Amino acid sequence: MELLKCTDLTKIYGSKPNEVTALNALDLSVEKGEFVAIVGASGSGKSTLLHIIGGVDKPTSGQVLLDKTDLATMGETQAAVFRRRQVGLIYQFYNLIPTLNVEKNITLPMALDKRKPEPEYFDKITGILGLADKLKRLPGALSGGEQQRVAIARSLLYRPALLLADEPTGNLDQKNSQEIIDLLKLSNKNLNQTVLLITHDEKIALEASRIITLQDGRIVSDKKNS
Repeated sequence: MELLKCTDLTKIYGSKPNEVTALNALDLSVEKGEFVAIVGASGSGKSTLLHIIGGVDKPTSGQVLLDKTDLATMGETQAAVFRRRQVGLIYQFYNLIPTLNVEKNITLPMALDKRKPEPEYFDKITGILGLADKLKRLPGALSGGEQQRVAIARSLLYRPALLLADEPTGNLDQKNSQEIIDLLKLSNKNLNQTVLLITHDEKIALEASRIITLQDGRIVSDKKNS
């Protein structure tokens, strides 16, 4: 089942004669349950693509359908609500609120909607991510790897249609990096979570089931991993 479809996606920054084409008539399709890595040199369009898919930015032209919803037609408020509920975003920097404990950081998206998480599902993801005994701690008392786990738990709480990870291991050492990738693979397998991972690390990309290579805003390679 097709979850994500990008058609003729173009993003241009600036104006002539200094305009920069970050995405150039790009087409992309992702099936539900896939684990896809997107690689490419700096400036290839990776982060621009992720931001548009996540509804953080809008394309100059083209269409993005996520679970049959057209993101480009949404207003700012509508897009923010959709993103919070349907798109899990994980960044290189954890974006945790230092004065809130782990539990409150994880449940923050739902608190903004005046909702409460399902207790069983909350226990399941915090258990899988090894956070069950750290819920009352503040982020400052956690290691970098543990803070990234909190960010992953927060992104999974709404059972989003798509999990977007932008260089999630960029701030971590090799051991913690592998641990985070293993956790993303676990969420993909055990929670049937669709994952789109941006990375510059070829070893990390090889952990995905499919690798897409961008160059100058276009897809130049799309390969399945055996």
